[in-house]
Amino acid sequence: MNAAARKIQTVYLTLTLGNTLAASFIWGINTLFLLDAGLTNLEAFAANAFFTAGMVLFEVPTGVVADSWGRRASFLLGTVTLAASTYLYYLLWQLSAPFWWWAAVSALLGLGFTFFSGAVEAWLVDALHFSGYDGGLEAVLGRGQMVSGIAMLAGSVAGGVIAQATNLGVPFLLRVGVLVAMFAVAFLLMHDVGFTPERSAHPVQATRAVLKASLDGGLRNPPVRYMMLAAPFTEGVGFYVFYALQPYLLQLFGDPRAYAIAGLAAAIVAGADIVGGWLAPVVRKLVRRRTTVLIASTVTSSMVLVVLLATSIFWLALVLLALWAVVASAGTPVRQAYLNDMIGSKQRATVLSFASLMGSSGGVVVQPLLGRSADVFGYPASLALGGAVQLLAAPFILLSRRRRSPADVATGLAAAP
Repeated sequence: MNAAARKIQTVYLTLTLGNTLAASFIWGINTLFLLDAGLTNLEAFAANAFFTAGMVLFEVPTGVVADSWGRRASFLLGTVTLAASTYLYYLLWQLSAPFWWWAAVSALLGLGFTFFSGAVEAWLVDALHFSGYDGGLEAVLGRGQMVSGIAMLAGSVAGGVIAQATNLGVPFLLRVGVLVAMFAVAFLLMHDVGFTPERSAHPVQATRAVLKASLDGGLRNPPVRYMMLAAPFTEGVGFYVFYALQPYLLQLFGDPRAYAIAGLAAAIVAGADIVGGWLAPVVRKLVRRRTTVLIASTVTSSMVLVVLLATSIFWLALVLLALWAVVASAGTPVRQAYLNDMIGSKQRATVLSFASLMGSSGGVVVQPLLGRSADVFGYPASLALGGAVQLLAAPFILLSRRRRSPADVATGLAAAP
């Protein structure tokens, strides 16, 4: 890695660290926060579904911002939007607002995250191309996931401990403060290189153009299409499991106000991100095809969720959940690298956002369904059902593999298509 590429990587890791730290203050207690506000399990996971619905609704328009105004502009808008909507969440909690207010603000939170999705990753890949980096994407993306895991570990544990020492609202205010600081950091350090925004005086026409580009580079590109079709099952279940861990572990622990234990749920996922980020490039050196890693990750993590149905022991559940998270996390950088090596630079952010849209669409349907199953059958049964749903992604990954894309066996940063 040359000096220019190392500088790009440093900025990427800095943005990842700050953004994840800000977001993760509430990840360990978010479901408890919603339940404390008076929502039922169905309403709490429906609110989360509105969050993912907001991501579905706004993915393409914010992709237009990233590809037309620049990836830096998209990131800055994301920090402002997410800070404002997080503060509104805090106000709703104070007012014990009715469900539909939570639904509306959850959709705004989704808008905030869509400004980030695709834009930061596209910025990184194009900047690495520009700097002359010719190493594997898994290495850089894996480091990003490790940094994200460290930030998530710190933020989620701190959020749970702070909530227990004060109240459930304080971590939300901490998130707002860090996001404001990240706006300043990104304004000073993040600059679009290796990419020139195509500004348009007609936003509607620009939206149509990039939507067409998303379809051409995404759904009409068979190996990419099948990965997109797998995403609703893996990401929809991932959303649910992450948020269901909080009340599930508290139930096993036996103390509904042990918020630090709820933070431990997010900390497990954070630690798994660190291990998974380290494992991804190691596994890729041992396994020829990226799709082999993805199929193995999907099937193994699904089976772990099914096994949770048979345990009621707190520490055993922790071990199984850690295994689930590590296996799933090890596949994430491989999937990102696989997609990026099949996407052209010009609409990279938009196509990546469209891929994220497909994953979020699964969360809109899967979260309330599994949340309802938790109300009726309990959390262990809902997690096992989630494992069965996630298995449906494996055939689509296999179909992508059968297209024999060069990206499946690539070991270095592919030339921009």
